[in-house]
Amino acid sequence: MNSEWSEMQKQIQVLLGKEATYREGMELLIKLRNDLFEQITQIVNGYPAEAFYRMPFPNAKGYHSKTLAYSIWHIFRIEDIVAHTLIARNEQIFMAGGFQEKIGSPIITTGNELKGQEITEFSKKLSIRPLYEYAKEVMLSTNLILLNLEYSQMKTRYSDADRARLAESGCISPDENAFWLIDYWCGKDICGLIKMPFSRHWIMHVEAMRRIKNKLCQNARKGVDPVGYCGLSCNHCFLGEWCGSCRTEYNVCSYATLYEDRRCPNAVCCMEKNIDGCYECSDLEGCSKGFYTPGNDGAASAKAQAMFIRKYGKKAFFEVLDKLHERSDFAKTQEILGQDMYEGLKIMEKEYNG
Repeated sequence: MNSEWSEMQKQIQVLLGKEATYREGMELLIKLRNDLFEQITQIVNGYPAEAFYRMPFPNAKGYHSKTLAYSIWHIFRIEDIVAHTLIARNEQIFMAGGFQEKIGSPIITTGNELKGQEITEFSKKLSIRPLYEYAKEVMLSTNLILLNLEYSQMKTRYSDADRARLAESGCISPDENAFWLIDYWCGKDICGLIKMPFSRHWIMHVEAMRRIKNKLCQNARKGVDPVGYCGLSCNHCFLGEWCGSCRTEYNVCSYATLYEDRRCPNAVCCMEKNIDGCYECSDLEGCSKGFYTPGNDGAASAKAQAMFIRKYGKKAFFEVLDKLHERSDFAKTQEILGQDMYEGLKIMEKEYNG
């Protein structure tokens, strides 16, 4: 489990346990949830439709054995049911917003009853953007419910009547892999529900989603040229686990994400000119497209690397980057190559010839 999120979650439980620190704990809980939701936002905005129904760990035991689409569905159906049907005793966001039709889901349950190929087929039916909008609405509505709770309500427990309400809602499958949820939720007080499902449950599934998308990116990059069109090395990029390369559909390079089709202008230009990369273009030094936009602090270092590839080739390029990373601890090449493309080229040449 991510140590930062885990420690924050533990701190939240301590703070919520005392009236004097209760509000501080609730504010920290909202921060944790916002941080985790940002991870989901980046995944939804960054990956192609097929990524959401792929199951790269089909035989694994754990949350990462699911799909990205299923994970989002599962997190927020559980939260919607618990927050609205159980705690607030009002209509779920799912029903009030007509999200079953918008998302295209064949079920209204949490999905616990699904397994294996059923999860894949279910995931293929979901429209991801409406699913994301549903998740966001649930998150925001739950945040309001949480912020309106008083310390005195933390020990509120649930009865057989509450169990009956949940069962009658039809939102929990009678399947043995799902129906246990009713007793689990009703066996906790509100403070316990804040831990599961409003925080720890998120952490476990978001971590699983990160693991899934990392594997999908890794798979996408197999056999693909690790040099980006602009001249940056995917093998040395700090976004390596997030990005599947600008030469695949799993491209989440910083500039690609600025465009609706997730295609950086450098990549588009190279494909239109039918060249391997910007390092084959005679306009390289004067180019201001995409990653080379003057306002981008990585433009000069990217050009320096493209110029080096043009002069010495990709094998020498990788050797130099390996040496630079062995010698210095840096995330972005501009930290080493600076803000002048010609000076950056000299630094690389000195490393190569030295």
